[in-house]
Amino acid sequence: MFLGNLRLLPILITLSLAACRSAEAIQTRTPSGTDVPTQNSISSVLLPASTGEAPNGYNPLTGLIVSNPAILNRRPVLVKVSNYPRYGRPHAGLSYADIVFEYYIGLEENRFLALYYGHNVSKVGPVRSGRLVDGPLTNMYGGILGYGNADPQVDKVLVKDLGNRAMAYKNLTCPAMCGLDTHSVAGVFANTAALSKVATENGVDNSRQDLSGMLFDAKKPAGGQPASRVGVEYGLVDRGEWRYNSKTGTYLRWIESATGTDENHIPMEPLVDRLTGKQLAFTNVILLFTVYNEMAPTLFDTMITENTHGQRAVYFRDGEMIDGFWRTAYDNRPIQFLDANHALMTLKPGNSWIVLIGNSSTLDQLSAGHWELRFAIP
Repeated sequence: MFLGNLRLLPILITLSLAACRSAEAIQTRTPSGTDVPTQNSISSVLLPASTGEAPNGYNPLTGLIVSNPAILNRRPVLVKVSNYPRYGRPHAGLSYADIVFEYYIGLEENRFLALYYGHNVSKVGPVRSGRLVDGPLTNMYGGILGYGNADPQVDKVLVKDLGNRAMAYKNLTCPAMCGLDTHSVAGVFANTAALSKVATENGVDNSRQDLSGMLFDAKKPAGGQPASRVGVEYGLVDRGEWRYNSKTGTYLRWIESATGTDENHIPMEPLVDRLTGKQLAFTNVILLFTVYNEMAPTLFDTMITENTHGQRAVYFRDGEMIDGFWRTAYDNRPIQFLDANHALMTLKPGNSWIVLIGNSSTLDQLSAGHWELRFAIP
């Protein structure tokens, strides 16, 4: 079945925000009662890594300014979001995430971990169970993890990794998590502001973390190849696709609507956010190749820490594909994105969708601008 880690202590973050988001893209990410990114532009700003503070309300995870800088004075909130069974779709709140991590969970299925820092959202989900990789990812961003319980052995590891920053459905009440059953059609949904509040009440130091290290520039890097379409296939049951929209400068998400008959016949439909009714749009799509250690058919230890030498990364922005690397030298600092020369990769200001790819996967160009990844693990 189709199915690589390096973090360096960053020295600076450069935020160049000219023409960072169109009015349409902003409208797509505007829930009621949340903080909304606004268009702005500044010249390069050097930010010492020791402070971890983006100047003048700039979000270090998106390179965008937030309307209420006070929202950044806290830990990010990460929420586990189901992708299967399909009856849980459409998802709620993914379009408001700064970063969404996608990874394989076995049996040709994937799951999402959505990170919220520049926004609070009252409904995120449907929430599902935690996986081993959620602990390291949450620690890298100094975050709070909300998840819908977990296998006992996984739950034990998450609590060991995160302490009371691991917030399971079984220990929460509404409004932090609302719903009766994480496996039901109706599902359970998380409220990010309420999760932050409960974490603070439980003794979590919910102060601002050092999230510096990402490099943003509205000007696209040189040397890219055309990439108007990017597919990620886990099998005939599970396929996602990104199609570039030149008007908004974002990649629009498509997803399989039914199991395919073969690789060329998997029905696809737009993936929308039920809060807005609009198709998910992300500025950067990033593939990170890594090792999946299979412990059971639905239990993997996905290796994202101690990657001090770098593994392959593939970046999609502005309708182009660029090869590079990624690394995680420390377990409490964000992933570092590098270009082919191991210099900091410039991402486009905006949100990012990051896929953790098995390092046996293949990425091929099927036609001009059409890239297809077949996910594989040994």
